[in-house]
Amino acid sequence: MAARRGEDIVSEFLTQNPHLVSWVESLRGHCETNKQWHARREFVLRNMEAFPTIQPGSPSSSLDRLLSLSMVWANHVFLGCRYPQPVMAKINEMAEGITVIEAPERKTRDEIMGKLKRPTVSADADYQGKKTKPNEPDDKAHSKSVGRPATSSLKCGPPPGAPAEHQPFFNRLYKAVAWKLVSAGGFGPNLEHFEILRSCVESCKASLSCVFVPLKDIPDLPAGRTQREGQVCELRCCTVYIGTGYGRDESAARAMASKEALKVFQGQKVTVKISRRRFRGRDVDDLVLLDEQTRSQAFPPALSCPFQEDQ
Repeated sequence: MAARRGEDIVSEFLTQNPHLVSWVESLRGHCETNKQWHARREFVLRNMEAFPTIQPGSPSSSLDRLLSLSMVWANHVFLGCRYPQPVMAKINEMAEGITVIEAPERKTRDEIMGKLKRPTVSADADYQGKKTKPNEPDDKAHSKSVGRPATSSLKCGPPPGAPAEHQPFFNRLYKAVAWKLVSAGGFGPNLEHFEILRSCVESCKASLSCVFVPLKDIPDLPAGRTQREGQVCELRCCTVYIGTGYGRDESAARAMASKEALKVFQGQKVTVKISRRRFRGRDVDDLVLLDEQTRSQAFPPALSCPFQEDQ
């Protein structure tokens, strides 16, 4: 069975289970190509047995988790995204047996910097390359040496075209949130903010990503903050940062993060941009969702950064 193409296996499975056809097709993302969807569909169907509480056609936390893991795996395979090691190990285990034909080839940072394989140079040539005059300019010396590019010339972060690629999706999500809030009587403090945000995201064929970190473990808090107990939640959608919230536990932190995220949708439009944020003590480029208002303060410290390989 493993020797056959994944599409043939999936086709045979759906032929034997026709009641799943329309349901599984409803899980497809609006921007997914046929190739990306066929691979992610196989990932979902192969791993359904590991989530026995999933009932096709009924929303559940188990389904949300499976779909989130499938999106993480697809982002890794087709977009080259990197995630924390436990997450990478989990999705690689779940994807065992799935073959993606002509999958994009990605180079690691070490390969780019030449750490994995250095060119073979004879002893004489290596000596000539290192021998420079005391007053020779650095740029001339660099042109003669055989080595790797400077680290400062390499930059990890979202590609320049990422905001334009994500903008159409968030335009649709903006409309979905607007209609949902109208039906709920408008934005307010007593709404189920997470459920509203989640349902809108799912209606756009995507899923939310939640990262939780104990408040005491965050190194970039303001120096004057004395409160160290509780949880902090960061919300992302399609790798784009949309909100952070604090609470006494994970549920409260997630609700507050969802409330902050929904505030972004209260303006005339939302825009995906590349902005600088603090992540583990250093500044990194991140994809963030903004409204049209001018920000007067920095973003909260990032709890995750999908564009950094060394998380």
